[in-house]
Amino acid sequence: MGVGIGDIVESRELTFEQMEGSVIAIDAYNIIYQFLSSIRQRNGELLMDSQGRVTSHLSGLLYRNANLLNKGVKLVYVFDGEPDVMKEGTLEKRKERKKEAEEEYEKALEEGDMEKARTKAQQTSRMSEEIETSSKELLELMGIPSIQAPGEGESQAALMVKNGDAWALGSQDYDSLLFGAPRLVKNLTITGKRKLPGRNEYKEIRPELIELDNVLSDLDIDREQLIDIGILCGTDYNEGVKGIGPKRGLKYIKEFGTIEKVLEEKDKEGEIKNVERIKEIFTEPKVVEDYSIEFTDPDPKGIKKFLCDERDFSESRVESAVEKIIEFRDSEKQTSLSSFN
Repeated sequence: MGVGIGDIVESRELTFEQMEGSVIAIDAYNIIYQFLSSIRQRNGELLMDSQGRVTSHLSGLLYRNANLLNKGVKLVYVFDGEPDVMKEGTLEKRKERKKEAEEEYEKALEEGDMEKARTKAQQTSRMSEEIETSSKELLELMGIPSIQAPGEGESQAALMVKNGDAWALGSQDYDSLLFGAPRLVKNLTITGKRKLPGRNEYKEIRPELIELDNVLSDLDIDREQLIDIGILCGTDYNEGVKGIGPKRGLKYIKEFGTIEKVLEEKDKEGEIKNVERIKEIFTEPKVVEDYSIEFTDPDPKGIKKFLCDERDFSESRVESAVEKIIEFRDSEKQTSLSSFN
């Protein structure tokens, strides 16, 4: 779900040339869910190997990373740890929505409506221990680092950007800004043409850059007030106030200064509980300071065994992707040697 402040946040289009040479800390769960949602068969079923194991996420991780490395963009994957207890309500609602989508998916299949079936199937994606473990294993074989966060992956990734160890945070959610990420890149892994829901039309999707300082300057607020607006609209940790969206939330915060004052003036104090606790999730998140980011050489034989021998991937396609990764690593080494000389 994330936080719904997109209507008041300005972004600008970003080219891959502008990102060349950059390290981007990516919200691993966010991107894996994207792959599980989009990489499916025509009837909505996930890609699987002969043993019935899901492979959609592995396909996305291999080919998308190979293409991004080919453009000079390096990703560091940050995996979520234990969710905060305040998130339980959101997680339970997500389960309910997935269950409803599964029922609608089965009904659409029975009616032969493949377009609706695929749309509903995309809403049923779930993370499993096997999906997470296999993702980390493939990333290691590709020489791409992953970090295990103690809490929210986005909060850990935001710290890495603030520390200068990554140039930007890659995610589709605006929570990253509330966690203090100086730069947020959207659409990094879903570029290309995308079909509009329920219409026979396609929209061109390109990377977008959002810079926190620019957002705060444009809105004439500080980060604490941006967090207040997010809480008013609703986050993963609380229901928003009915009737308050991002534009009205911005208006009220600029008028009254703080969320506490807004709730008091609008007689809505009972609609959001634990305001201070929610704020702390964004301002004092659980993170690790002693993380390590190290890009290593890919293991072509290991990748082939893992994907082709064990999971039925096409050998020629995997080899093509691995070649791109090797080419990037070789060019990086040459650049490094040239700089040294």
